[in-house]
Amino acid sequence: MYDYNNKPELNVTPLVDVMLVLLAILMVTAPVIEFEESVNLPRGSKSRQVSESTKINIIVTKERIVRVNKNKYPIESFADNFILFSQNKDKNTPIHIRAEKTLMYDDVIFILKSVKEAGFTKVSLITDG
Repeated sequence: MYDYNNKPELNVTPLVDVMLVLLAILMVTAPVIEFEESVNLPRGSKSRQVSESTKINIIVTKERIVRVNKNKYPIESFADNFILFSQNKDKNTPIHIRAEKTLMYDDVIFILKSVKEAGFTKVSLITDG
């Protein structure tokens, strides 16, 4: 007759053996599997040459002197002088503005506003790291 007070012994050794074999198979096959997704990339123009566009550098010193490439202007007359400077320039030319950190915020915004009003759209404020 069966004794209900005795607890049965569970033997998990075969389960552990099977799981270790499956884990070993997974570890061997996982690095070999490669996933590939097809991406529809645009075609480039072979006839069009990449041209190095010249940029305009604007540097504002702590004495409030504005240097546009090689030309120097006082900040008070910068707006008018920059419009004259940029009459025959391409409006898509990138412009980099560098300013001393001791300058007033209003001076930098005045330079930025003057460049934007001249019609340039690619304007960047350059900072040191």
